[in-house]
Amino acid sequence: MESFSFVFIMKMMLQILRITNELSLILQRKDQNVVQAMSLIIDVTTRLNNLRSEGWEPLFEETKAFCLAKCIPIPNMSDQVPRFGRSRKGGRNNITQDHYFRVDIFYAAIDALTTEFDHRFNERSSELLVGFSCLDPRDSFSKFDVEKLARIADIYYDDFSFDDRKTIKDQLQTFIIHVRRLEEFKVCYDLASLSKTMVRLERHIVFPLVYRLIELALILPVATATVERAFSAMKIIKTELRNKMTDGWLNDLMLCYIEREIFKSLDLQQIKKAFQKKKDRKMQFPRS
Repeated sequence: MESFSFVFIMKMMLQILRITNELSLILQRKDQNVVQAMSLIIDVTTRLNNLRSEGWEPLFEETKAFCLAKCIPIPNMSDQVPRFGRSRKGGRNNITQDHYFRVDIFYAAIDALTTEFDHRFNERSSELLVGFSCLDPRDSFSKFDVEKLARIADIYYDDFSFDDRKTIKDQLQTFIIHVRRLEEFKVCYDLASLSKTMVRLERHIVFPLVYRLIELALILPVATATVERAFSAMKIIKTELRNKMTDGWLNDLMLCYIEREIFKSLDLQQIKKAFQKKKDRKMQFPRS
């Protein structure tokens, strides 16, 4: 820990994590707001690109100031060092300290992040998220766009028949006039409240194709953060000692772990009394 390399990487990662923190928190929420997520993805990518082009000198100076204050030796940036795991024979594979910290660490870390952003939020995914953001009911459906929403039906061609894709634009145009006229839809603030209002007023029967788009948008967060949480819970629960557990037991344990906030709110005394009242029990639980 008392080395220039450790301090540099620590300072760099703190800066990168501060940039991506808000986006990370939004993407992990169950009630994910697609509009906010798409806006932050663009902003975070821009900040990372700015950090790559302009952030080297400030980061390097900050690291040097920290090392001087803590009496940590600072290497000479013009010294030659061998590349990762390669021979130094003849010096052909040697690089300078400046190249090592600037290119092999600083640039490589930011490029890895931006590449992952491009992979996860590619053109098709971005088009899908932007299309779903048009269903945002706030400000009287100010972002509503018939063409972008109709494009979603083409992307999810297995969920919409040929006739559905031909008639969805007309239904969307009628839908937006209808919801902007009714007072009940003016209080909707997200897709969940919009879907509940449609079901309560039975508009999901009148506009089935629009409601199908809303269902697909609501499923979208479940296909990202919630599924990743489930796989993370599986690694924690199904250890080597529990490798032979049945699927039923694994499902019950995962349900308790994933929805632990709900289980924390349960009254254990009420559960205890419910078991005690069962007639087929042969003994009483001991008093607490």
